[in-house]
Amino acid sequence: MKRVIASVLTASVLGLNIAPGFAALQNKFKDVSNSYWANSQIEYVVNESVMYLDSLGNFNPEADITRAEFVTALLKVLNNDNYAVTKTDKYSDISKEDPFFNDIMRSDSLGLVYGYPDGTFKPNRPLLRSECVAVISHITKDVITDPSVLKYYNDAKDIPAWSKNEYIKTLNYGIFVNHPNSDMLEPNRNLTRAEAAVILSKLKNKLGCVKPQYVGEAETILGTEHLNLVKDAPNNKVTITNLRKVVDKGNVIVVAFDEKYFSKKSCAGDIVNFVLPEAIYTDEGTKLLPGGTKIVAEVTRIEKPRKFNKNARVHLLFKSIVTPDGQCIEMCGRPFTKDSTLKEGPWMTFWKLFLSTVGFGCIGAGAGTGFAFIPNPAKLGVGFAIGIPVGCTVGLITGLLTPGLHYKAKKGEQVMVILLDDASINNK
Repeated sequence: MKRVIASVLTASVLGLNIAPGFAALQNKFKDVSNSYWANSQIEYVVNESVMYLDSLGNFNPEADITRAEFVTALLKVLNNDNYAVTKTDKYSDISKEDPFFNDIMRSDSLGLVYGYPDGTFKPNRPLLRSECVAVISHITKDVITDPSVLKYYNDAKDIPAWSKNEYIKTLNYGIFVNHPNSDMLEPNRNLTRAEAAVILSKLKNKLGCVKPQYVGEAETILGTEHLNLVKDAPNNKVTITNLRKVVDKGNVIVVAFDEKYFSKKSCAGDIVNFVLPEAIYTDEGTKLLPGGTKIVAEVTRIEKPRKFNKNARVHLLFKSIVTPDGQCIEMCGRPFTKDSTLKEGPWMTFWKLFLSTVGFGCIGAGAGTGFAFIPNPAKLGVGFAIGIPVGCTVGLITGLLTPGLHYKAKKGEQVMVILLDDASINNK
């Protein structure tokens, strides 16, 4: 009997992954929901004092960012917000009384963001997306770039001639933003505060790409260590510098659901909280993240159960890391499974088939004995012998043809997560 059940399951059950559970991390911003597309980056720039909330506690994500605001945020990212001011005011439209005066002078001294030929800086003018790209291109290291990247964008023809090479460079570096239309660059539109948060977060995560003269404290690689939490992880390298610890993409970490989860009650856009069951250390002993660190994910899609025993699949994008002391770290990860989704495992499918088979087998046994006993009590055993296999067959077929299982997870169930990009953990 065991061999029969094993054969049936081997032939009919798809391998799936055991689930976990979701919980929403309470948002600290009045005007930025947990499901907002740039929520994790906004939380990061606010926590790091790169950008600020207004007096009412709003971030104003859809508002334009001004040239002066961008300069102040950029200096913070580059660790140059305390750079000594050596230049005097040369712009006709700013004065020493302006709150952004020193930052614009710092920017001018460093050669970050330039003014206009007419001697103005236009500090309150919204920053164009193409201007932002030009700044990022200007401060990042020169590399051999692939011009063909522009062919993936429907509006590449709208890029101003003066910024075409700058776009090619930043696209190759991956320091750009194009939400919600992934095939559009919109170079002539004003940059919003949410988009600025994304750009600045990416830049902070890739300070090694910035020319040394623009970074306040030169970053020095101290060594390479290793993270071996999961045997089959594609990568295990962790780069240690004087400023941060960079967990290379391809590393795999283990997280646990912070609440129970049921895919039937979930939908795309839901925020899911995970937690590190214990602190993460490199093999060499460097502490990367403390136990209790939150890992925030977003449900990007849910595939409902389908006929022929196809189980539900939950697609997750892991977006940020929040340490107990409030540090918010940008990340990008997916479940480390064969198809990058979460779904019920083979044992859950086995029990569904088993219960269906046994249940119908009992019904078949009862029906068979009943039909046999009424006309001829002597044939009770024959009815029983016929009813069981018929009922079991019907039960097995029913179990195989009906829709599969929804995905369920208990609080504390663990999930492996693979990093799709480097995760930068600042030293504190």
